[in-house]
Amino acid sequence: MSAPPPASPPSAVTVVGIGADGWAGLSGGAREALRAAEVLVGGARQLALVPDDACAAERVAWPSPLRPAVPGVLAAHAGRRVCVLASGDPMFYGIGRALAEVVGAGSLRVLPHPSSVSYACARLGWPVEDTEVVTLVGRPAERLAAALYDGRRILVLSAGAATPAEVAALLRDRGFGPSRMRVLERLGDAEKERRVEGVAQDWAEPSGDPLNVVAVECRRAPDAQRLGAVPGLPDTAYEHDGQLTKRHVRAATLGALAPAPGELLWDVGGGSGSIAVEWMRAHRSCRAVSVERDPVRAERIGRNARALGVPGLRVVTGAAPGALAGLPTPDAVFVGGGLTVPGLLDACWDALPVGGRLVANTVTLESEALLADRYRRLGGELVRLAVAHAVPVGGFTGWRQAMPVTQWSVVKGPEPGTGPGSPHVPSGDQR
Repeated sequence: MSAPPPASPPSAVTVVGIGADGWAGLSGGAREALRAAEVLVGGARQLALVPDDACAAERVAWPSPLRPAVPGVLAAHAGRRVCVLASGDPMFYGIGRALAEVVGAGSLRVLPHPSSVSYACARLGWPVEDTEVVTLVGRPAERLAAALYDGRRILVLSAGAATPAEVAALLRDRGFGPSRMRVLERLGDAEKERRVEGVAQDWAEPSGDPLNVVAVECRRAPDAQRLGAVPGLPDTAYEHDGQLTKRHVRAATLGALAPAPGELLWDVGGGSGSIAVEWMRAHRSCRAVSVERDPVRAERIGRNARALGVPGLRVVTGAAPGALAGLPTPDAVFVGGGLTVPGLLDACWDALPVGGRLVANTVTLESEALLADRYRRLGGELVRLAVAHAVPVGGFTGWRQAMPVTQWSVVKGPEPGTGPGSPHVPSGDQR
């Protein structure tokens, strides 16, 4: 007979998800955890959902701001049975993530409750896996813009009672006024659950309960500009002064940069910020820093980022390479200007880890010579991108050639020229 497996060590912290239905909606296991707790931590609203006679633990309300306070609150009650209350599923945009980072997943016991997303999809008949979720809790409303596509279903996790009106205004501003909106309040509360419906362009509902979720069925207005999900947004989507990587070159540049979830881009010589913006639009976890020496352009980059749904884009105003000092290590670097500035290209290359990508574009002969030299020494790929547009020529149509762009892209390997994409160098003249 084999020996029984060793018992798991007791969890340092138990997290109990609770819904708007309070104690009545908790499972037996969740109730047992609350009864056994010596310290009960939560927001004021969650603590009020647990009757005093059901849990005799000392009650501690989270201070504000919450996230920085987590380590201190837990440390103050070390050695005691701590139970933390969370809304719905603690691991879905909840306190569970912060707790796991502080105490470690192995010291955390999580007892989830149905999330507001689960409740909302159940009420609406929407498949959860086909529904986009955007949280505006502690985040700017502009981030919703990146999720707006005709026919898409979105659930917006509200920051409070004012969120539905903010969502309606953003939909109108972004050309999605015809979108249908449904505000679902106090989901799971049999007595107080409420639904308000309308269309974004006509939305005039007064603020309701702060505990709400906004369901949006996206409908683009007929005259609104269409923005796709892949790189190469129309040039007219950007505010710019001419310093803009044009649409077709931008698409090729993002293809060479190859953004992946969670990665960080340095956009050096940001101009209008188009490369950084579309890098971040590739995935909601992508991050970018745009470095621009001109303060007017730097402010413009911020406006473009907010308009196109990536308000988290960090803009650094200053001249490279000096402005690069202290920035977090990038996964990829794009150099769109200033290639001839002494030390700039070296600083970008040195900052990259092994496996990092560097892409540089230029239209001048001087910078092209510099890129050709780096290509010879470090490998990668050197291409010339030429785009021509059809234009009227009298009563006919002809081609107008844009300035060709020379692009060098390279993956940093352990040794010069060993990364993927390094050119094959023949052993002799094989022409």
